[in-house]
Amino acid sequence: MRNLPTGTVTLLFTDIEGSTHLLQQLGDDYADVLMQCRRLLRVAFQMYLGHEVDTQGDAFFIAFTRATDAVGAATTAQRSLASYPWPQGVEVRVRMGMHTGEPQLSSEGYVGMDVHHAARVMSSAHGGQVMLSQTTRDLVEHDLPEGVSMRDMGEHRLKDIERPSRLFQLVIEGLPADFPPLKTSSDHLHNLPVQPTSFIGREKELAVVSDLLRRDDIRLLTLAGTAGVGKTRLSIQAATNLVAFFPDGVFFVPLASVSNVALVMPAIAQALDVDESGDQLLFERLKTSLQEKQLLLLLDNFEQVLDASLVVADLLAACPKLKLLVTSRAVLHVRAEHEYNVPPLALPDPAHLPDLAALSRYAAVALFVQRAQAARPDFRVTSANAPAVVAICARLDGVPLAIELAAARCKYFPPQTLLARLEQGLAVLASGARDLPVRQRTLRGAIAWSYDLLEVEEQKLFRRLAVFAGGCTLEAAERVCMAAGKLEGDVSDWLEALVDKSLLRQEEPGEGRTRYEMLQTLREYGLERLAEAEEMEVTRDAHAACYLARAVETAPNLLGAEAAWWLDNLEQEHENLRAALSWMLERAEMSAYLAEQALQFCTALMNFWEVRGYFREGQAFMERALAVSKDVVATVRVEALYGAGFLALVQGDIDHAEGLLEQSLALFREIGDKRGM
Repeated sequence: MRNLPTGTVTLLFTDIEGSTHLLQQLGDDYADVLMQCRRLLRVAFQMYLGHEVDTQGDAFFIAFTRATDAVGAATTAQRSLASYPWPQGVEVRVRMGMHTGEPQLSSEGYVGMDVHHAARVMSSAHGGQVMLSQTTRDLVEHDLPEGVSMRDMGEHRLKDIERPSRLFQLVIEGLPADFPPLKTSSDHLHNLPVQPTSFIGREKELAVVSDLLRRDDIRLLTLAGTAGVGKTRLSIQAATNLVAFFPDGVFFVPLASVSNVALVMPAIAQALDVDESGDQLLFERLKTSLQEKQLLLLLDNFEQVLDASLVVADLLAACPKLKLLVTSRAVLHVRAEHEYNVPPLALPDPAHLPDLAALSRYAAVALFVQRAQAARPDFRVTSANAPAVVAICARLDGVPLAIELAAARCKYFPPQTLLARLEQGLAVLASGARDLPVRQRTLRGAIAWSYDLLEVEEQKLFRRLAVFAGGCTLEAAERVCMAAGKLEGDVSDWLEALVDKSLLRQEEPGEGRTRYEMLQTLREYGLERLAEAEEMEVTRDAHAACYLARAVETAPNLLGAEAAWWLDNLEQEHENLRAALSWMLERAEMSAYLAEQALQFCTALMNFWEVRGYFREGQAFMERALAVSKDVVATVRVEALYGAGFLALVQGDIDHAEGLLEQSLALFREIGDKRGM
């Protein structure tokens, strides 16, 4: 011990999180895992000239002459642990904490409050997390290893340490950076609701939101997104993780039941326990109360009181240390606002399923399984039901509320049956937990809440856009959505309004083009409202005519020098082409005109189906069109006969191809078309 450094020393403590659980899980393999863990740690410590003060079980106590060496050793150790191939697929998570001071050297090692301080810093951490005291941070902030940064975690009460300690986390590139709240004595002010279920997935989104809220230049952050996408859950988790960052508190203000703009300030005041005083208006009283406070307000469900945006902006401008986190289906459109669109949960590709172990790493599947097991404890994902589980999550666009409602039905239906019922519409998602807000007990109710907040022209455009499958361009929207009646104003302005209100997604696939897409769950609701408004037939007729024209205009370019570009354009509209042609064929039996148009549509798509390999699909459409168009003019019908025969031929169905081609040859002869013959 006499060789230990003296004077200013950086003390590093480590231990394995969940070592008892690891022992139970690994059994006889645990001894080897512990040995390898110790070896990796010792290599890192020795590389940076660390002095081993003490080792007990799975814990180390190391001293460094320089704080930068301690940080380098911790970084190297965490990277080594993360990349090591541990047996049985386990993860060995080591938490680390360091503090710099002048501990007293004794015959047994170090003693004094600095030792206790370093140990308490480590105890605040989670497995894989490296925490620093303010003293250590000040020594290393300008000399960090490459790919390493620091995150301010705010002030915390550490056991046996009299004053609050400001703690900092090392953020190591390529390793997890977001963890649950630190394990410290909590005396922070907040009224955040306790969540009845665990937080699943969203690691990336949580990291982004947390980082944005820590930035000095962001005072108002709006989490926008469609109904049921999980805005409130994400905002509460982010706020919970940051309570230590706001010394004057984090306060949740629920606005779901507030529809009068005049009641927004009273709702905020109630959450903060601020009352009107004498002749002073409540707004002035709030400004006075919040003037010097470093505080976060979480305003939840702001979409129905958007006219209060200016008042909220005024409050923010008057209180320089105040921050606002807002959840809303529509953005506020004030200057201080920074927008973050909450995406649906991550999904596997239903066409290329990973193995069962990998499936659980997708947040949508993990949420489905958790909620299904709450309703039916013996529920498991198996090779037999995995395709249906993934298809359900994909069918519901990865929207958490929809997945939760569907998973709860596993009490009554296996996933395969549930998927079949979902294909019939949203009705199967008609009951949720009673402690959910009324509007969120059914998915239809959650979407209806958004729809009812729209202006009349926005409602018209939303329901008419539902006829598009896979999105549309501005030009297509203008052409189709006017068929059932003109819209007041510019369609592009109304499209932007629906994007702002999270009912459309705006995509830019390239070359300066813009597309507008609607989640499938929103589209189904829109189609319901379109039918209620008695606008379905005229709008779908316009949609079919639009894409027939698109196919006919494109057809001459599909075999030229720029064929690839034109084919890619049709590929992007493939779902719309299918929907348009299917609608036309449904109505062709009642109309010779539509039957002829359906044949023209098929003929125009012939080269697309051939070049892109959609042989079976193309032949099916061709033969459906031929079946309902026996009286169509021969010059149109003969091309479709030839196309169907050719597609049968390339699939190896020789007999069927011969029959179709003989019919087309006879008809070419009949009309005297030598090129055709």
